[in-house]
Amino acid sequence: MDSVPGEWRNGEGDYVEADVNFAMNKNKREKEFYSLDVGDSTFTVLKRYQNLRPIGSGAQGIVCSAYDQILERNVAIKKLSRPFQNQTHAKRAYRELVLMKCVNHKNIIGLLNVFTPQKSLEEFQDVYLVMELMDANLCQVIQMELDHERLSYLLYQMLCGIKHLHAAGIIHRDLKPSNIVVKSDCTLKILDFGLARTAATGLLMTPYVVTRYYRAPEVILGMGYQANVDVWSVGCIVAEMIRGSVLFPGTDHIDQWNKVIEQLGTPSQDFLMKLNQSVRTYVENRPRYAGYSFEKLFPDVLFPADSDHNKLKASQARDLLSKMLVIDASKRISVDEALQHPYINVWYDPAEVEAPPPKIPDKQLDEREHTVEDWKELIYKEVSEWEEWTKNGVIRGQPPPLGDPPQPTSSSSSANDVSSMSTEPTDPSSDPTMTSETDSSLDSHTSLGALACCR
Repeated sequence: MDSVPGEWRNGEGDYVEADVNFAMNKNKREKEFYSLDVGDSTFTVLKRYQNLRPIGSGAQGIVCSAYDQILERNVAIKKLSRPFQNQTHAKRAYRELVLMKCVNHKNIIGLLNVFTPQKSLEEFQDVYLVMELMDANLCQVIQMELDHERLSYLLYQMLCGIKHLHAAGIIHRDLKPSNIVVKSDCTLKILDFGLARTAATGLLMTPYVVTRYYRAPEVILGMGYQANVDVWSVGCIVAEMIRGSVLFPGTDHIDQWNKVIEQLGTPSQDFLMKLNQSVRTYVENRPRYAGYSFEKLFPDVLFPADSDHNKLKASQARDLLSKMLVIDASKRISVDEALQHPYINVWYDPAEVEAPPPKIPDKQLDEREHTVEDWKELIYKEVSEWEEWTKNGVIRGQPPPLGDPPQPTSSSSSANDVSSMSTEPTDPSSDPTMTSETDSSLDSHTSLGALACCR
């Protein structure tokens, strides 16, 4: 038999899968996969993926590097950890998958493949996401001495990626060094899509949080927020790259707020009046701090030498930081304004900054509330649609080859790139940006030598 009809219409005109086709697909599917133990977990993956090696694990999943025999390149495979154990995990898994499928920008993670080894909704329990394998994350880059060109170029790329997410109505709210990865040519990608709204926590709410050092005051204090909530996080990350240590290393949400005001000073009464009563009472009862000037927080000695070639100076970087690290979001610089700042705009490329926004088909993505079984069915539908769409599992081609270190105004090609999965260290204490409450991003497996151009 050369072929078997895959579907037929019932009396009402609906498509129905033929039993014979299902049986053939089941046998074929079992031959496409193989299983192996990775740490405490079993990976059951397509045979195209070989040489699996664990590179980390976190609350949201276990990640392995692998060689993709079809794309002929190394990739990262993330197995979502127990995505259906509760509504929060299931909603986050659905949100992550839907957003990854929609977003396509060179500075944001993108999917290469998604699959499940299970053959039906009734059996469905595992989701695997495949992404490009990057060289390192910013946790490692922070320990390196960067010149102004590389520092400002990395910052420019962060802002481009964030602007693209914002264009689709996606506000990250949880940017941190472990969520941002780089390649040896200093290209940068944002990994995670941040917190679902149901996961946001306020100062006096649930103590369970992920790494909080980069959380904006409005998130810490349970306030409303706008797009520049992510600008605060970028400011904290850049400050850490300059200082070599975490700027606001709080031990919990309350201590996090204390660290902020100790350095930046107690905010004005106008800001305090925006807080709800219980939070305002707490904040007003804290000691008042005058804070330090940005010249004292970030003296010239911490910066690389001024750049004669690109006219990038420590004073410019410090000025940008002073506009990003503003407690009152209404007075904080926007992403668009930051992209036009003299420390950043030497790299400005309209193809990167003004790329078409991703089209998110599910407009109620964050507001959706379902049972675990409903989330499971929605995720299975997304995975099945991907498999049907790609057929052979290939959706994007090879990225362009690694280029020379970046140069201003012609920073890199605007061609669509593919993105990757980084990983969080198995032992969070091994990373100064991590706590025992870390979330889904994981530290890279490679050495700092992979970032030679960023030294």
